[in-house]
Amino acid sequence: MKKKILVFALVLASVLTSGCLKEGSSSFTCTATIPPITVPDTEVQAVEAYLASKSITNATKHPKGFYYIIETAGTGKQPTLCTSVAIYYKGYLTNDTVFDQTGANPAVFQLSNLIQGWQYGLPLIKVGGKIKLFLPPSLAYGNRALSGIPANSILIFEITLVGA
Repeated sequence: MKKKILVFALVLASVLTSGCLKEGSSSFTCTATIPPITVPDTEVQAVEAYLASKSITNATKHPKGFYYIIETAGTGKQPTLCTSVAIYYKGYLTNDTVFDQTGANPAVFQLSNLIQGWQYGLPLIKVGGKIKLFLPPSLAYGNRALSGIPANSILIFEITLVGA
């Protein structure tokens, strides 16, 4: 009996802490939200300076302070924060140094667990779509340095959404 209670408690804790439950479920609704953030003007200006330096004129400014280019809109399902997404991606710095990319198989993530720039950017396309994101530090890793990513870095991601 104790074992059944422990298993039930673990399952319940997992469900309650996940932020999202199976979409379309009549018993539960998605509760994930993107924490509010204001990107400083200096970061937006730095992204704009990068775009100008690369003669990128077709990027669209998102109201949250990042830029993006939709290369292919896609025709499948559109992801939400409560969606697991399957993607191919390449991430690089403004000096063109690649810090991460998928291999032969797509990576699968819960969208609500990813950086805010992806949370805002991926829902702009549907499955089959491809987007390029130009993220200021506040919508990426901010002042935290990570393996291969200096603190306060503008990040560029090329993302193909293959499943949602």
